[in-house]
Amino acid sequence: MSDQTTSAFDARHAWTTLSRKDPAKRSAHDRIADFLEIYGFYDEVEAREQASRCVQCPEPTCVAGCPLGTNIPEWLALTAEGHFAEAAAALHSGNNLPEICARVCPADHLCEAQCLISGQAQPVSIWAVEQFLNEYAFTHGIVKPSVAPPNGRHVAIAGAGPGGLACADGLIRRGFAVTIFDRRELPGGLLVYGTPEFHLERSIVQRRVELLRQQGVVFELGTPYAEETALPALLQRFDAVYLAFGAKVPRSLALPGADLNGVHQAVPFLLQAGVDHPGSKLLVGGRRVVVIGGGDTAIDCARTAIRRGAAETTVVYRRDAGSLPCMRRDYEAAVEEGVRFIFQATPVAILAQAAGGVTGLQLARTSMGAPDPEGRRPFEIKAGDSYILSADVVFLALGFDPAPPPPTSPSRLLDLGEHGEIKVNARQMTSLPGVFAGGDLVRGPCTALAAVRDARMAVEGIEAYVGTRKPLG
Repeated sequence: MSDQTTSAFDARHAWTTLSRKDPAKRSAHDRIADFLEIYGFYDEVEAREQASRCVQCPEPTCVAGCPLGTNIPEWLALTAEGHFAEAAAALHSGNNLPEICARVCPADHLCEAQCLISGQAQPVSIWAVEQFLNEYAFTHGIVKPSVAPPNGRHVAIAGAGPGGLACADGLIRRGFAVTIFDRRELPGGLLVYGTPEFHLERSIVQRRVELLRQQGVVFELGTPYAEETALPALLQRFDAVYLAFGAKVPRSLALPGADLNGVHQAVPFLLQAGVDHPGSKLLVGGRRVVVIGGGDTAIDCARTAIRRGAAETTVVYRRDAGSLPCMRRDYEAAVEEGVRFIFQATPVAILAQAAGGVTGLQLARTSMGAPDPEGRRPFEIKAGDSYILSADVVFLALGFDPAPPPPTSPSRLLDLGEHGEIKVNARQMTSLPGVFAGGDLVRGPCTALAAVRDARMAVEGIEAYVGTRKPLG
């Protein structure tokens, strides 16, 4: 590389002359007519330029902001130098599902929020460089099945969501035989059954699943062995079990009108946009839609309603815009697509017509308090300050909780926390030897990235555990 080129991509200075530039996205007019992903990818020049904005700080704050502790500066530097294959290898070494996480990870709340230059300029577009590297790796044949010599041990994974897929990848690379059980007919969990394709195209998940199959992972789908009630049978057949089936109980509202015919959970509506599901379709064409919540599911639901022809789509969030837990780029895309947002308001009643359908919501205004130690700002309802918002359909996108185990469930043998979460040690093992757990079951509702983090820790724990025990049979 010439001295002139080296200077142009000098990571210590590039951010002062190069502005952040995210990948091009399709126009709102075009994208609301389909469910395809809205962003393109950097070309090689753009990827190098944007990666060169990283200042390579000696104590990288972006790494501290990543749940996986991925060495972000390393693959940014390699990208800036044009060493794309090496950069992709470095990226993939720290993440079992990088091409999926890059699409669903709230980078603006994590690594990019910690970027050292963000106080003086826009942070490095880490997610977009990651997207470029992932596609480069797949299209250039860099990603290949990786299998270690068999170690004679067999692990069962209950749940084929991101945590289960990541755990399988980690185990198969260490010589374990792996069988994943899932109650659904398709692997992917909420990546497939709760994420619209404009957010994550199903082909991306299928590509990863096919790679796992090539590595030797066995999928048993549509089976009750995916549930915790199968623990005793699984422990008789396998050397260890990883529970990764996630939180399944959607949260509801305890207020007047919450049980009206026009009030629905968001995820079943999202299912209609892709995977077949039983039951009649919920139609929103020409209707006034209100979504309660501010996370990724709420934004996905609102954008899906727009694509399904809703006359109006409004998201109601109880805190201010700066507190939205969804990805900022998804919020901006939703606004471009016609979604209206009402901040600092919370429903106190859902109003009905004589026939029992929804006519609107009574919203109370809220005020924001000082941030708590974790930076979260609490809200308070302003007494006597409410108004009516007209609506025909209301969707609830309030998150999920783990299903409480039935009295006869083997999970009663596991130590549980105050809110029903499974307690684990530093290597994700539960109180029942040989049973490991992660993701929503342990943390409550969490990101796919957190689920991958737990899975990687569980791989370490499972390997250590089976090393102290004789093989089954």
